[in-house]
Amino acid sequence: MPAINSYEVGMPCWVDHATRDIHHSNAFYERLFGWESDDQGEELGHYTLFRKDGRVVAGNSPMMDEGQSSRWSTYISVDDADATIARASAAGATVSLPPMEVMDLGRMAVFADSVGAAVGLWQPKSFHGAELVGEVGGFVWTELNSRDLAAERVFYRAVFGWEPIEADMGAISYTEWKLRDNSIAGMLEMPQAVPSETPAHWLAYFGVEDTDATVERARELGGAVLLSPTDIPPGRFAVLTDIDGATFAVITTEA
Repeated sequence: MPAINSYEVGMPCWVDHATRDIHHSNAFYERLFGWESDDQGEELGHYTLFRKDGRVVAGNSPMMDEGQSSRWSTYISVDDADATIARASAAGATVSLPPMEVMDLGRMAVFADSVGAAVGLWQPKSFHGAELVGEVGGFVWTELNSRDLAAERVFYRAVFGWEPIEADMGAISYTEWKLRDNSIAGMLEMPQAVPSETPAHWLAYFGVEDTDATVERARELGGAVLLSPTDIPPGRFAVLTDIDGATFAVITTEA
């Protein structure tokens, strides 16, 4: 599949990771997914682009402050970051990073939605987002875990125009977010086993050839397993944490 070079407004377009140790974190994902690390240099704070077969997949960044927790973040493509932040604020969001220029690459912002899940905005200029998506080695899905699904439905419809559609996931009650006719993300109620202090959050999924083998490799590299490999209608998935404690998911989709 050719590299993706643009995104429709309202679609998830990028994921990146915040780490306490950029070198060890880069090595973890290089060995887990076969990614190559491309350090963007001092001017960009040693922000690292992960590439797979030459195509940009995701980002990795040193933490900006000591109190920050390590996590994967999801970014939504927008045509006007300032206007989107205004809509989000009116819908109950808390802005943690107002719109700012990132050199000639684009304009970004970050907020917590009305329930507390952090999400980023990306208004592209020369950089549009991930070039490899929906394939092995790339970002394939993002999913909102929340304890207040009704409030989330209201919020994301108001901010991005998404429509929540109930999907068949067997025994699990699951919502797909649709942008016009495209399913672009998911949502489910926070599992009861998740500690009560865990806030609502977006979970990034990455495509792998063999979920079970990837889980074992993650353990060997110092990661941990939150949810063992499980079969669902789209394929076989698992939820992991990396060496920083950041949560992510891997999935082998049905052919």
